[in-house]
Amino acid sequence: MSPRMPTRNDFFIVLHEIFAKRVEVSDIHCVKDAKVPLMMFKFEGISVDLPYAQLQVITVPENVDILNPLFLNGIDEFDLQNVDIYPLGLLENQTMRDAIPKTARHFIFPLHPIRSQLETACPGVVSCADIVALAARDSVVQTGGRSWQVPLGRRDGLVSQASDTANLPAFNDPISVQISKFADKGLNTQDLVTLVGGHTIGTSACAFISVRLYNFNNTNGPDPDINQAFLPQLRALCPDGGDGSRRVALDTGSVNSFGSSYYENLRNGRGVIESDAKLWSDRRTQRYVRGFLGQAGSRFNAEFGRAMVKMGNVEVKTGRQGEIRRVCTATN
Repeated sequence: MSPRMPTRNDFFIVLHEIFAKRVEVSDIHCVKDAKVPLMMFKFEGISVDLPYAQLQVITVPENVDILNPLFLNGIDEFDLQNVDIYPLGLLENQTMRDAIPKTARHFIFPLHPIRSQLETACPGVVSCADIVALAARDSVVQTGGRSWQVPLGRRDGLVSQASDTANLPAFNDPISVQISKFADKGLNTQDLVTLVGGHTIGTSACAFISVRLYNFNNTNGPDPDINQAFLPQLRALCPDGGDGSRRVALDTGSVNSFGSSYYENLRNGRGVIESDAKLWSDRRTQRYVRGFLGQAGSRFNAEFGRAMVKMGNVEVKTGRQGEIRRVCTATN
């Protein structure tokens, strides 16, 4: 990130020439026309992808807090894309970061640039909670799913505690625990099966899969519910003792397409994480999985929107409760 005086040409031409003269730098080339323009090179053999963002400020502090929307005012679309991938600006606050398993912390969420633009256009009107609800709906639409009307008017909380995340569903929860966790929030078993169908466009880290592949329930063998033809594929993606952060599609063959194929995979023993696979092996949830199979799969889109609205109304703050946060990672 630079102050407003250096230009993008300075980055791609002048800095490129400086780097090209360094003996530590090799294989340098620029990708100017990508969605996120960057300079790619190797530094002492280590691959580096270096994006550039020009901030509309005179100086950039050494400890710049990109969470502060003041640094995002006035920057153009290309620079905003580059800020979008800057981890400190895109992960949630420390409490939320602590709730994310270390193997999954590479996730980024462009909440702060959205917040900044909305706050500039209509200050104090749109909450971070509403932004998240709308972004969830739009991500489904962008991947081929059906839209739904998102009720708006939520307000943001005044407290963020790590203990609030203790009862989030886990990758290895038994069905009884999953049902209980959803019921605690007023969601029934049908809601559970429907909402978990969002995994049709999700991925998981090998760290959450490997135990099913190599030492299920301390047996030194795989989970017997895994389709024997599918097991070698999973093991190839997640070798024993391999990179636990490697991502694997939760809906094989459909990671970027929203639809009911996720349930077809569950029926065929191709569920990837343990908690998903159990949806088929337990009769309490299997009946609802069956309801989304075959021609009935067209129901999934409508049911998913209904369930998302229901979940989005859980413990909502409205009226004078809470606040409209100016920065989503901190209370006002």
